[in-house]
Amino acid sequence: MEEVREVIARGRSFLRANWAQFTHVDSDQERGVPAPPLQKPLPPDAQVVTLPDPGSLALGSMPVSEAIRNRKSRRKYSAEFLSREELSFLLWATQGVRRRSPINTLRTVPSGGARHALETYLYLTRVAGIGEGLYRYLPLDHALLVLPGPEGLAGRLDEALFEQSWDAAAVFVWAAVPYRMEWRYSWVSHKIIALDAGHVCQNLYLACEALGCGTCAIGAYDQEKLDALLGLDATEEFSVYAAPVGRQIDRAATP
Repeated sequence: MEEVREVIARGRSFLRANWAQFTHVDSDQERGVPAPPLQKPLPPDAQVVTLPDPGSLALGSMPVSEAIRNRKSRRKYSAEFLSREELSFLLWATQGVRRRSPINTLRTVPSGGARHALETYLYLTRVAGIGEGLYRYLPLDHALLVLPGPEGLAGRLDEALFEQSWDAAAVFVWAAVPYRMEWRYSWVSHKIIALDAGHVCQNLYLACEALGCGTCAIGAYDQEKLDALLGLDATEEFSVYAAPVGRQIDRAATP
């Protein structure tokens, strides 16, 4: 029982993250250490899938009040494919870059200090024109990097998500690269990263509603299995959140 109390106490300390104390902590940014990359670098043999330009898309015209009113967690999806344009819209809505500088990016979601410490991984099964497999979103390029997928990927991912992939057309998994935020905010960073993940997933909910799609946020998963499946080292990068996406079973495709 004492061990449980200690764990709870550490969790509460994490949530409090006293900013008054932060003024006494030097960050790597203040020490003049160069900023970490805004996006994980590409391997030399990178295979990249381009996505439609978000500015060219005539999607997501539902009034925001209606999207908020209809928003709910949806765990049943139709067998219909998402379009390439719809996937492009969902990725732009959750991590799209509006402006960049040498040390940060301004995106479609808020982030502490515009540091954006999250990477987006996707397992795609039913997206028109894009093969089934594992991908990483490249926000600076608005494209997908093809990743190697182990055998039995669908079953292994569902197992890692505690059987919560629900035969979705796409599964979003967000991974944290903590140093991107730590470079500026030191030990306060981890609370900010958790807040950022909430911003991202809420945008996914609203964007899905606008397209006649659905999603459900997943915070319960097998950390080791999910990190291993995505090829993450579990120290400098690890999964923090997931969300399957599919067409709402009672709604037709949005033109």
